[in-house]
Order: sequence, then C-alpha cells, then structure tokens
Amino acid sequence: MVTIDSSPPSHSRSPLRRFFGGFAALLDGTRRLLLNLVLLLVLAALAALLWQRLHKPALPDKTTLVLDLSGAIVDQTRATSLRNRVLAPLRGQGSGEAQTRLRDVLAVLDAAARDEQVTQALLLTDDLGNTGLATLREVAAAVERFKAAGKKVVAWGSGYDQRQYYLAAFADEVWMHPMGTVVIEGYGRYRTYYREAFDRLGVSANVVRAGKFKNAAETFSASGPSPETVESDRALYGSLWASWTGGVERARKLPAGSVMAYIDGLPGTLQAAGGDTAKLAVASKLVDALKTRDEVRKVLVERGAEDTAAKTFRQVSLAEYRARIDPNEGATAGETIGVVVAQGEIVDGRAGPGTVGGLSTAEQVRRAREAEDVKAIVLRVNSPGGSAFGSELVRRELELARAAGKPVVVSMGDVAASGGYWISMAADEVIADEATITGSIGVVGMIPSAEEALGKLGIHSGGTTTTWLAGAMDVTRNPDPRLLATVQSAIDHAYAQFVGLVAAQRKLTREQVDAVAQGRVWSGRDARERALVDRQGSWADALAAARQRAKLGATPRLRYFEAEPGRLQRLLGWFGVEERRAADAAAALTLLWDGAEGAAEGGGGAPGIAGVAGVSGVAGVAGLAGVGGADAPAWLAELGWLADVATRQRPFAAATHCLCSAP
Repeated sequence: MVTIDSSPPSHSRSPLRRFFGGFAALLDGTRRLLLNLVLLLVLAALAALLWQRLHKPALPDKTTLVLDLSGAIVDQTRATSLRNRVLAPLRGQGSGEAQTRLRDVLAVLDAAARDEQVTQALLLTDDLGNTGLATLREVAAAVERFKAAGKKVVAWGSGYDQRQYYLAAFADEVWMHPMGTVVIEGYGRYRTYYREAFDRLGVSANVVRAGKFKNAAETFSASGPSPETVESDRALYGSLWASWTGGVERARKLPAGSVMAYIDGLPGTLQAAGGDTAKLAVASKLVDALKTRDEVRKVLVERGAEDTAAKTFRQVSLAEYRARIDPNEGATAGETIGVVVAQGEIVDGRAGPGTVGGLSTAEQVRRAREAEDVKAIVLRVNSPGGSAFGSELVRRELELARAAGKPVVVSMGDVAASGGYWISMAADEVIADEATITGSIGVVGMIPSAEEALGKLGIHSGGTTTTWLAGAMDVTRNPDPRLLATVQSAIDHAYAQFVGLVAAQRKLTREQVDAVAQGRVWSGRDARERALVDRQGSWADALAAARQRAKLGATPRLRYFEAEPGRLQRLLGWFGVEERRAADAAAALTLLWDGAEGAAEGGGGAPGIAGVAGVSGVAGVAGLAGVGGADAPAWLAELGWLADVATRQRPFAAATHCLCSAP
C-alpha cells in the first residue's frame, strides 16, 4: 500500500505560522522564568529570615533605644486594604496607614529597662497620630518605669501638638527644633447640626431614643446642642483636661495652673518673645532646650556611643527591638491568660481586626473559654459601641466563660461606651483608666425619610401592600406613625434590658443605674465615683487582677485570641517575622505570585495589577466614603451612619453607640 502524505514540508511552512510558533515558545519560556524567579526570591527571603533568627547578633553596649512612634497607638491594628499595605512602601509612605500597637510599646520599654546594653532612650513624636489620653497615660507610665531603672529619656520633636507633648513631658529632657511650636488647645468639640438644612431639603431623620443624654443622633434632629449635651460635655472634658494638665505639670515639676497660665497669657507672652514660639516654650519651661537634628545626634553620641558606619549614635529602633524579645519568655508553662481585644465599632456578624464583629469576637472569647491552658480571660475594650445585638453576643460568651470557672477581667482603654460598656457587663472586675470615656447607657434608633425632598423634584412613591409594615422603612415615604410607636417600644425595651444588665452586674438597683445612665458619658474617674467601674488602673493592673483571681504564678503566659492568620503568614511568623509585617509580606508575595502567573498566562499580570489598583467602581466609592475610618471628619462619620441606617432598613435594630471618640 502506498501512503500519500499531503502535509507540506517543514521548509514550506508559512512565515506567519513560524512567527506565532516562536512567540508561543517565548511566552512559555517567560512563564517558566518568572515563576522560577519568584520561587527563588521566596526561598532566598525565607533562608535569610531563618539565618537572622538563628544568628541574631548581640546588641552592643551603650545602645540608644529610639521610640519613633508612628501613627495612632492602638490595642489592635485595624485591617487595611491590600492595595494600601503593598503600595505604600513603594510610594515612600512607610507602612501606609501607620499604627503602633500599645502592647509592643509597653513590651519594648519594659524589656529595655532590664537590658544592660540599652543605656538611654530617644522619644520621637513627630509622627504620633490620633491617640487617646488613656493610651498616652499607659505609655507615659512605661516611660516612667524605664526611667526608674536609672536610664535617661530624651524627647525631641520639630514641634509638639497636645498629644505629642503629653508623652514628651515625661522624658527627663524635652528638646525641640528652634522653629518649633508647642500647641496646647485643651479639650472640647463643635458638632455640626443638620436640622434646618434637612427641613429645607425635605429630609427627616425621625430619631427615636431612650435616655435624655443619648445625643448620638442629636445632630440630625436639632439645630444646636441640648442643655443635657452641654452639661455632659462640660463635665467630661473638664475631667479629661484636669487629668492632662495634672499629668504634665507633675512630670515637668511645674506649679499647678501653669498650663492654663501659658494658654491664657499667650497673646501677650508671644508678643514679648518677638513672636518666637520656640523661645516662648523654653521661657515657659515646657521645653528644656532647642536643638536641630544634627545637634541631637552629637549629644547622643557623647552620652552613648558612635556608630561609625552609619555616622550617628548607636541605636536600635522600636521595631528592631520588638523582634528581639519574647514577651512570654520565662512564663510558667500551663498557666495562660487569654486576651481578647474588642477595638472599634461593634457590628453584626464577622469583622476584621480593628472592628468588633458580634460573631467573630464572640468566637474568640469561646476559643479562650475552651482552651485548656487558659485559666483567666482579660477583655481589652476600646469601643464606642454599635450594634446592641452584636454587643450581647460578646457579653453572653463572657458570661459563659465565668460560668465555666474562668475569671473575666475587663480592661477599658480610651473609650468603652454604650455597646463598649454593654460587653463589659459580664466581668468579675472592671478596671478603667481615669481618662477612659465610658458609660453612655442608652439606646437610639432612626428612620430616615426623604418624601418631601423627592416631591420637590417631582418624584413620588406609590403602590399597594398586604400589610402596613411592608415597605415601612422605604426612605421615599414618611414613616407610618404606628411604625414610630413600635420602634419606640423596641428602643425602650432595649434600654430596660441594658439598665437591668448593669444593675445585676454592678449590684445596684434599677433606679440607681437609671440615675447615672440616660445615655450620659462619663470619664473613668467619674464612673468610679458612680460605681460603674470597680477601680482605676492600667493594663498591667488588669493582668495582675486576672492572675490573682485565677491563682496563677508571678509570670503567666499571655495568649491573644484574634483573627486566625493564613498559612503563609503563619510560616513567616515561624521564621521570626513580626505579626503585622508577616501579614504585609504575605500580601505582597501573594500579589507578586498572582502577577507572575497572570503574565505567564499571557494576561500581562492582570490579576496582580487589578488586585493592587482596586479599580472596581464599588470599591472606589466605598473607599471615598470611608465613614468608619479613624481619620474621617466627624461630620462625614455622622452622615455615613445616617446613610447606613437608611440602607440597611432594619427598623427594630437598636443602636448602642455613643458616636464619640477619644479627643
């Protein structure tokens, strides 16, 4: 049989086919190269991390600890977008939305106080962000412990705002740039009231509340602060201001009233100083000396030791020193205190770090309760509240922990108000700082409507329903009076439940609780006088209380129950990478791998680029709204809350929220 091959000979293949064949081979080779390069980079990075972990060089003598506090000092770093965390370093913005964990600052200062190689500390405050007074007091106390070990602390800033100066005042010496200014303003706030604008637009907030001091939604229903709001704010800010001025004047050894004299006499004293704010700060004994950066370096070299390679003083940063220490080193095996952090707004369901999810935080408490090695639980609360239902889920799990025989201690941070106070009502002991903002035992709800506003535009709503409740929360229609009455009943019930919880937990009568409740916020000092907390104290005091109640040894282990890290993040953590840096590295490696795969598959890295760019329209709008962010303006947060209520359309959902933050 003769077989006839009809295929053309290879030499006769068309140029176009040869081109595409070569291009496909090039793509395949590029794919293999990129994937192999990424794999080699990952392996090299892991090897370097392992080497650093196993061969960590000893800290040299006369090392200066540099406390360069970046961003807000928080109990738990909030979840940030992958895009911001990965791109920020590329833009020269450091770690993006910078935050510093309080636990890290305290651990570093306490460990360095015992470290013979560390002889002094430099406190840099220029990048310190929005941090509450209670947290500042925790750090200041740690600085005092460092000084008590016989080690000097110097603070330097190009200038100081009120938060920055509070910390600086606790240093042995306060230095400032010759062009700097110490800005001390006091406490207070001006809120934006929308009632008249809403009336002109035809918008109604329809606020329903329980508690005459519950002013979370007052800005939508009034044109100015109520007498109750003025009374409450005056007492709260007065208490916080007394704590701030008292702390600074004691630290700087100034006569009582010196801070107020500085502020009140500012116009005249600044004129006498020729308008030189730095000279005035020195004359007022707020600052000890004026020094430029090079002068600071020179003095610290003289007092410590020189790093000839870097041409500066011998130093170790907060992050570097934190990586060197293990806070649980020397802890007693089998004796563990479980720590659950409740920071941020309380929401239903699950939430990431920096927000309290009713389900997710309750699960963290349950994990601590079920862990055999955990003998006591400390709940660290730094929350203005939010969902009453989410608050109750967390509180109930704490109640079950106590029933299981595990002591529960609540440590209040900057804010533990409304829902933040609710979740604290299942503890054996409640400890608050004197500057904590707490209380706000009240409930509020809203039913926004814009029927008149739409009518002015010629837009009307109409239809038919089987019951009067169908579409009752439709913002295009004014609410039915029966709905308002029904919601008021639900709000009153939630308030009665709140008061009952507090009365039972605090061993007070309902009448006693109602007298100090009504939605009013209190400072920790005033709350103690009204039996709303057990005592004043710090984070260390809360840990000591938990240890004593569980009858543990002097050095129990601390175990934080937080969101479970991913596999790659756990692997990086094993190699000694600090938790937040491990999360950032895991995110970067994931994007890099996705981008390499996308490029290898001919997509030009589309998956990686899309993940970084975040070009989704919905995501963009959500990012612009940002109403829950710590840096959002107050008016934006308030209007965002109103929009959220209108969107969710849950008329019977009670809100235990103070809409307050640490000033």
